[in-house]
Formats: sequence, C-alpha cells, structure tokens
Amino acid sequence: MDHQKASIDWRDGGIPVSARFDDPYYSLQSGLEETRHVFLRGNGLPERARAGFHIAELGFGTGLNLLATHAALAQCPGPIHFTSFEAFPMAAPDMARALAAFPELDAAPLIAAIATGATRFALGPLDVTLILGDARETLPQWQGRADAWYLDGFSPAKNPELWAEDLLAEVGRHTAPGGTFATYTAAGAVRRALAAAGFDVARQPGFGRKRHMSAGVRP
Repeated sequence: MDHQKASIDWRDGGIPVSARFDDPYYSLQSGLEETRHVFLRGNGLPERARAGFHIAELGFGTGLNLLATHAALAQCPGPIHFTSFEAFPMAAPDMARALAAFPELDAAPLIAAIATGATRFALGPLDVTLILGDARETLPQWQGRADAWYLDGFSPAKNPELWAEDLLAEVGRHTAPGGTFATYTAAGAVRRALAAAGFDVARQPGFGRKRHMSAGVRP
C-alpha cells in the first residue's frame, strides 16, 4: 500500500511544519530537550526499561522520539520493542533535513531504513515497527500491549482525530497493567478521555513555555 507522504513547510531557518496540520514537528525552543522531558521522563525512562519492555507511539513524525529513546536506552539489555503509528510518513530526505538539527543523535541508520521503505528494523537494543495508516483503523487491530505510550500527535486543536475519545480508549485497551503514557498536551478533553480509558491521569510541569503536560499510569 502506498501511504500518503507528509507535506512539509520549512520555516524559521529550517523548522519542519506540517502543511496538513499547520503545526511544527518539534518544539521551536529545543525539540530534543522537550522529547526527553515529556516522553522519556514522563514515562520513567530509561529507569523502567528492561528486556521485553514495549514502547508505543502515536505519531512517528521525524523519528526524533525514537532517536532520543535509542540514545537513552543504548546500554539497556534488549530487545526493547518500539511500535509507532503514523498516517503520513515523512520522506527520507525530509527526515534527514529535520534531524540535522540534532547532530548529537545518530540519525543515519534510521534515515537509511526509511529510504528503503522498511517498516521493521533494529536500532541498537530497539526492535522498531512502524505501522502506517490511520491509527483509528490500525490500533484496534494491533495485537500488542505497551508498557509506555508516547502520545505525540499534532495539537488537539489542529489534529483532533488523534485525540478522540474512542482512539484513546484503544490506547488504554492496548496498555499493560502498570503501563504509562505521557504527552505534551494538558487539554482537558484529552485528560478526561485518558481517565475514561483507565489511566490515573496527572498534570505535570510542561517543557519551556508550556506550563503543563499530562502523564499517567494504568493501575
């Protein structure tokens, strides 16, 4: 199946912005630090990582979250599973241009895999699976359960489909007992939907100019 590629506008000296959702792919302040603050620390990583641990993500985007996870978990015993759901995959040249902003990360193996069209590949201890297509269709069919979720769609105001109550219910259904989620958004509707999905939801200090983010655990 040929999936519709992401359409990118480059602004402010090279920030990738989704033309479809009019939203940047990463923080204009420090995308890598925001990823570490929200998704890694928000899910208790790398401390919780162990062989067989499963991370899942809504919104693969530039692959920044994957590379930050790889850097943080490089010394962990594998395999650690990383499954990401993406409706509009970014072309390899765009991904290379976006990730050039983070020279401390080794993006070359990821870009090489994306260039071949691979949806299963390894990065160090990470066993990576990309599931392409609308998550509203692909997540209900997924057989896995995550120990940690990165909820990283474009903003709820601009990409409401990825934050809909029925989709977040599927996130809850595909979470192992004791599993967690973290997201940059503190939107009330998102927090209520995640609570309805079975998570104990907490509002936490956000990154940079964002006052709050959300994280939670499924008891």
